[in-house]
Amino acid sequence: MADSGNFTCNICGAGCERPAAPPGREVPGCPACGSTTRLRSLIALLSREIFGVELPLPDFPVLKGVRGLGMSDPKGLAARLAEKFDYTNTFYHEEPRLDIVEPTPEHSGRYDFILSSEVLEHVPPPVERAFANLNRMLKPDGLLLFTVPYTIDGRTVEHFPELHEYALAAPGGRTVLVNRRRDGSIEVFENLSFHGGDGSTLEMRVFTETSLKETLAAAGFAGVHIASEDSPEFGVSHGESWSLPMVGRKGGFRSPSAEIAAAYGSAVRKSVSLARELEFHQRAHQDAERALAERLEWVHKVEAQLEERTQWARKLETELEARTGWARKTEAALEERTQWALALKKEKEAALAAFERGAAEAKNARQHIQALEKDLAEARAARAQLESSLWTRAGRKLGAI
Repeated sequence: MADSGNFTCNICGAGCERPAAPPGREVPGCPACGSTTRLRSLIALLSREIFGVELPLPDFPVLKGVRGLGMSDPKGLAARLAEKFDYTNTFYHEEPRLDIVEPTPEHSGRYDFILSSEVLEHVPPPVERAFANLNRMLKPDGLLLFTVPYTIDGRTVEHFPELHEYALAAPGGRTVLVNRRRDGSIEVFENLSFHGGDGSTLEMRVFTETSLKETLAAAGFAGVHIASEDSPEFGVSHGESWSLPMVGRKGGFRSPSAEIAAAYGSAVRKSVSLARELEFHQRAHQDAERALAERLEWVHKVEAQLEERTQWARKLETELEARTGWARKTEAALEERTQWALALKKEKEAALAAFERGAAEAKNARQHIQALEKDLAEARAARAQLESSLWTRAGRKLGAI
């Protein structure tokens, strides 16, 4: 069941957001299939007439013994109805064709229900003929479910009451209808109204509620019901009291009991199967929850260990940063001492070089002294010799020797 802010589309089953106010019958309200209030209210009416309760179309039981006919339904709606019933959608301009003014004999007494939404206002006059043909196409207890634009008061207004042989023309770009009446006279109509485009969507009339009831009764429908009921859970909230879905009941419709029973039995079996599947999935879910709880506990332990290791890493990082600072200081001191050692080495090398130069000079000096001492000794020896020689000669001369 939809909550107060949402509703379920009873055509496709999608969840939809409920507008603040009734949006009108033609405003798309389902983001999935684009259904309008008009179509959703028509399907709600179909469900009430066939099953006695309102069901979304996806939940309809499959009743292929119930035969339905559509008149230019939207493709998505027609396809979903064909999944549930023996259902055929027809068109005026393409296959499968249906001309409701002159239906072929094989349609007579064939259908349990006929859906017609926004079609009968476009049928050429007299429209009573179309309603009578629809009645003949239904089985004795058949249903005609339809929507048309209509007003509350007055009588149905035919735009072209003497329509006979007609065609649309566009002299000067403005579309007009040219009609040859049965008496041969020509009439031209301007200010035409089209629903969704030109051609077969030309509006032929504006119905009234009173005239529709009378027309249905004259066509052979025993009962008429106007579906003014709101269905909030399916997004059906009528903002107006006119142009509502209607059903013409030819007799008292009865759904085929055998198919209903089979569908019920199938639903019961499916329910049992789904209950078992649900129980299995619940157990699996519980097992998964336990496994998840264990995994979460393990994760919490790992997180605690990770936090502990993170704290240790932060302490280590602080210590490393301190040691890095000490290393940088030591490196700076080492660099300073290295520079001092290099300077000392240079001084040592300079001193050694100076010492070696001094040693070489001392050696040279010693050699020079030795040479001088030698020369002095030789000089002294020569002097002594000389003196000796002189004293010898002098003694000789003096006769002392």
